[in-house]
This record gives sequence, C-alpha cells and structure tokens, in this order.
Amino acid sequence: MPSLPPPGPDRRLATLALAVCLLAVAAAVVSFVEGSFVGIVWILLAGVSSNMAWFYVRKAKLERARRAAASG
Repeated sequence: MPSLPPPGPDRRLATLALAVCLLAVAAAVVSFVEGSFVGIVWILLAGVSSNMAWFYVRKAKLERARRAAASG
C-alpha cells in the first residue's frame, strides 16, 4: 500500500506543505548559523506545515478507506 495519497487536491496540499516544512527548516538552520534568533519563527512554521502535511495525508487515507468500505 503506497504511503502517498492518490493524485488530487489532498496530495498537492500535502506535497506543498512538506516543501514549506523543508524550506522552513533550511531557513532556520541558516538563521541560527548566522546567530539570529529569528530561526525560532522558522521552527514554528516548520511545525505547523509538517502538521498540515500529516493532516492531508491522513485525510486522504481515511477517505480511501471509507470509499473501499462503502464499495465492498
């Protein structure tokens, strides 16, 4: 069973949220290396976006299971 949701809006939103999370982590690392504490904001953004990605993946899996249960 694939770990990614099927193509559709949930998959796109999960992928974009994951990309934002990775970019926020990279920005936090750069910020902390430069000695700025603005990296804390980037860490918070990474946390929110990772939760969004997890939510959309989980939502798609539940929808797929619901459709499978309804059809058979």
